Amino acid sequence: MDVNSSYLRGAAAAPGKIREALLCVASNNWTELGVALGTAGAFSDTGDLRLSNSREKVGDDFAEIERAVADLLKKDARPVSLGGDHSVTYPILKAFAGRYPELTIVHFDAHPDLYDEFEGSRVSHACPFARIMEEHLAKRLVQVGIRTMNGHQREQAARFGVEVSEMRALPAYDKLKINGPVYISFDMDALDPAFAPGISHREPGGMTVREAIAHLHAVEGTIVGADLVEYNPAQDVSGMTATVAAKILKEILGKMIQK
Repeated sequence: MDVNSSYLRGAAAAPGKIREALLCVASNNWTELGVALGTAGAFSDTGDLRLSNSREKVGDDFAEIERAVADLLKKDARPVSLGGDHSVTYPILKAFAGRYPELTIVHFDAHPDLYDEFEGSRVSHACPFARIMEEHLAKRLVQVGIRTMNGHQREQAARFGVEVSEMRALPAYDKLKINGPVYISFDMDALDPAFAPGISHREPGGMTVREAIAHLHAVEGTIVGADLVEYNPAQDVSGMTATVAAKILKEILGKMIQK
């Protein structure tokens, strides 16, 4: 789904590309934490949702995302969702809220995505965390790697009590010492575009892949779900960003399985 993108479309094609890179024989299925993802039962792939990806049916698509995630949670699964634009995090967290009222979100991104509305839309990919926090879908929101804060979003962060670790202040390992359930939302543009050119909003001055992995490994608490969003294959260079996205996914999965 990429209908809520404000600049370039293309992120809807990401899930298949990430899967291909994750399974590519150029690497192996062991994570840096020593978890073998190829072990039987380590994780399962439940496939893609059938979404219209049209502005006219955004509500229907959000409802389908919420339903599918809720069904997995009922089975005691820990869903990891591949996007798509960042708007998908809102319906995903609506499903999580009833099961995990004490949830902490750790959000990696160049952008805080806290606009009350953007270009006339309250469900733009620039708005999901405003919706999530105003509806009390999480107890805490910790943001890492932010480097595009404007006045409005600073006001929104203060309004919702968001704990923002801007890129210029990293590392932020202390913010990741969390008790209780944790949800990770990883926007690929948290990374510097030198490492991940296949994104719609390139924002220089971001995290290296190593910095991102170090912060992921530093997350304490129990990771109960995650999403990986905003990879745009149409903007990629030689599949580089797909490979990086698969690496980030691999380390998230490894961290969840290890715990």
